[in-house]
Amino acid sequence: MSAAMIYELIGYLASILVAVSLMMTSVLRLRVINMIGAITFTVYGLLIQAYPVAAVNVLIVGINIYHISRMYREREYFRVLEMQPDAEYADEFLRFHEEEIRSFQPGFERPSGPEAIALFVLRNLVPAGLLLGRVEGDVLRVDLDFVIPGYRDLKVGDYLFRQRAELFHEKGIRRIVSPAETDEHARYLERMGFRRAGEGMMEREVD
Repeated sequence: MSAAMIYELIGYLASILVAVSLMMTSVLRLRVINMIGAITFTVYGLLIQAYPVAAVNVLIVGINIYHISRMYREREYFRVLEMQPDAEYADEFLRFHEEEIRSFQPGFERPSGPEAIALFVLRNLVPAGLLLGRVEGDVLRVDLDFVIPGYRDLKVGDYLFRQRAELFHEKGIRRIVSPAETDEHARYLERMGFRRAGEGMMEREVD
């Protein structure tokens, strides 16, 4: 393979990375992938001696580094807000995000009855996540675990399942069982400490 063809492939790779970054719903992922694409474009520009291309992408790398570091430095405000599963706001939230909820959890059915609970996770006062489920003895059976686009960097789940585990203890919950209907949702649950429990279900003990 000639050097010219290798350079061309590097250019294509850089273009693909930048395009993929723009498809990310997580701002953090967008920044990271975009930065990798800009680094690749910088290498490409240097190899073909297109120095303006390299210079612009060095600037883009610096901008991404700045925003990523700021994201990690910022102290965010989290809070869990419990409400009735049939509350009007929950109605509007589910209606607004219905199409995307179905893409993650196609079999979702809204729980009802005295054992049903609804936990909104507020992130900087934005309703970033919603967990709906049913408490059966010491088990919480999750019907919906949904985080809105732009907040899918695992911080919402980490806050709810790890940092605020006492919320579940207060309700007598010792185990959480959740469906994993898609591979993407299963990977998320695994990163939240769930393990496979058979028949498309996953579970975790409450710490």
